[in-house]
Amino acid sequence: MTALVREPIPLRSGSRPQTAGAASLALRPLLDAPRRAARVLAVFPSAVYLETRGEREPRVVAVVGSDANRLPNAMVVGAARRDQPFRSVREGGEAWVGDGRVEAGLLSVRVRRWWDPSPQLGGMRPAELARGVRALETALAAAGMTGGGLAGHPDPARLAECCAAGDLAGAVEAAERIVGLGPGLTPSGDDILSGLLVTLRLVGAAVTGGGPAVRLADWLGAAVTADAGTRTTALAATLLHFAAEGGAGGEVAAVLRGVAGHEAAAPAVRRLLAVGHTSGADLAWGVLAGCRAALALCAPAVARQTRRATA
Repeated sequence: MTALVREPIPLRSGSRPQTAGAASLALRPLLDAPRRAARVLAVFPSAVYLETRGEREPRVVAVVGSDANRLPNAMVVGAARRDQPFRSVREGGEAWVGDGRVEAGLLSVRVRRWWDPSPQLGGMRPAELARGVRALETALAAAGMTGGGLAGHPDPARLAECCAAGDLAGAVEAAERIVGLGPGLTPSGDDILSGLLVTLRLVGAAVTGGGPAVRLADWLGAAVTADAGTRTTALAATLLHFAAEGGAGGEVAAVLRGVAGHEAAAPAVRRLLAVGHTSGADLAWGVLAGCRAALALCAPAVARQTRRATA
């Protein structure tokens, strides 16, 4: 995913000039709806997070610069961090979302283009997925990946084992114990789950015999999103909902394309691991667990298909 809007429109003091933006298709129901009130959840040099009022997801919209990480709930503007596109926005301030635009402070962004947060992986045979998993493992080791924010905690490993074994009850139990676990806007437990969920869904849909992985994503996603709004941050809850539906951030999408053989895995892995303090490592951990589980779960399904075809 790349920014589709190239030329920044400078912000002028005392006015609200309109800036063009490229928005995730996952935000379309929110941005196409009538204008509604929101509040500024957080402000960073390269991103602003807005929380809308209401119970339905998506509740959080990320407005990001052209050189920022592309979350699946992002609206991308053409200005880079050095242009200070969000200097007029204040945390806790009033904002508005809808009618095709986002407004906060002197910032006004109108949607001009859309981008798809669900990468197209094409079709894969189990042998191709196995090669992709090996390439991912090699790239992660070469990049010096650590265990992320929950290193040493037993539940992520338990979650990975249960997913690979097709143990739905065990996977749900382990997943529910790490929802909201860790500090920050996106706790480590939620980043791990986001990487796992989006991988199970997208890789499961792409690989021959991947139906069990998709069904696991259905059940696991339903379990962790059921009460995410009360167990973790608003941003993390939104990202969990998107991941359960196959919405990936730009860096995760690139790694999944690397697994599918559509681009080099090593550069994509390095970009992912550079995200946040531990978010990149946590997402990568979930992606690897999801790939391994999809591979393990597709083997019995392919064997059953082969037996039926030769019977």
